[in-house]
Amino acid sequence: MSGAGGEGPRAGAAGPRPGTEGTRPGTEGTRTGTESTRAGADASRSAETADSDELFAQLRAYEGRAAATAGRGKDPVNEPMIRHWCEAMGDASPAYRGPDAVAPPAMLQAWTMGGLSGHTDGTGRSAAYDEMFALLDGAGYTSVVATDCEQEYLRPLRPGDLITFDTVIESVSPRKTTKLGTGYFVTTRTDVRADGEPAGTHRFRILKYRPAQRTEAPEPARRPRPVINRDNAGFWAGVAEHRLLIQRCTGCATLRLPWLPGCNACGGAEWDTVEAGGEGTVFSHVVMHHPPFPAFAPDGEGGPYAVALVELAEGVRIVSNVIGVPYDKVRVGMPVHLEFLRTDPDLELPVFRASEGG
Repeated sequence: MSGAGGEGPRAGAAGPRPGTEGTRPGTEGTRTGTESTRAGADASRSAETADSDELFAQLRAYEGRAAATAGRGKDPVNEPMIRHWCEAMGDASPAYRGPDAVAPPAMLQAWTMGGLSGHTDGTGRSAAYDEMFALLDGAGYTSVVATDCEQEYLRPLRPGDLITFDTVIESVSPRKTTKLGTGYFVTTRTDVRADGEPAGTHRFRILKYRPAQRTEAPEPARRPRPVINRDNAGFWAGVAEHRLLIQRCTGCATLRLPWLPGCNACGGAEWDTVEAGGEGTVFSHVVMHHPPFPAFAPDGEGGPYAVALVELAEGVRIVSNVIGVPYDKVRVGMPVHLEFLRTDPDLELPVFRASEGG
């Protein structure tokens, strides 16, 4: 998962020295004052760095220590969880069904999670993990955001496999400055076993940070930028032309949205596109009340707004906003039609307007 945008920018290079060769005579007093100011700034930075290094040294002492030991999955790998996952992800691969079914590899972490009740068998977070976070909280780094995860798969997981795992605090970064604020990236590594055999590795990175203090008027709220890569660039190119393009497998003709690098029905890698007609219905929806996101709210103040899963006439579904009606009037089965909404000068998105009489 990616939220803090990675490590923040390094401190900028020093600016030009005041004065030039042509103005050297008669400027000693100015130079002396400048050097004194620079020396004071350097001393301040040195003190700040020393404080940072002191905390960093304490945090690094936790690298390699256990975050969880001899953890056990609350359930064996099982077909109902696999089915629920595949339905939620829209993954109809035959590899995940039938007598020879395996679990989707990306479910690796799911088998280690404790759920709402947590791990009640004594295999939860270690004292070392809690101590490290208490250090960060005590130093004012009280906010947290997940930044990314990385998985390695060593063998397929099959129904009936018993899952065990160990988690270690793998690394703590030096203090970094990001757009969210200043803090430390903490990476944990979970080694997962199935019936005692190594099955995979899950690395999870978070940023524990002190939120940045605003020193100027905030910029107008903007929606997050979509992540555009080689797998979905064609979709966004279509949006720029006011066309909603759906992928179609050239092997089995299965339509897919969102775009994927391969067919989740037959596994084929070749595809073309069809353009959506634009008609659809609300398949399901939620109303966001908290936290407030002014960029999404029609009133621009962060009030409630509706997020809908729209089923297109072509049979695929897309997550978007429903416009043209108050958030509390959106309902399942409501007919909608496609429009393109420019949310700011740099971003245009497909949205759905409630059809007249809907």
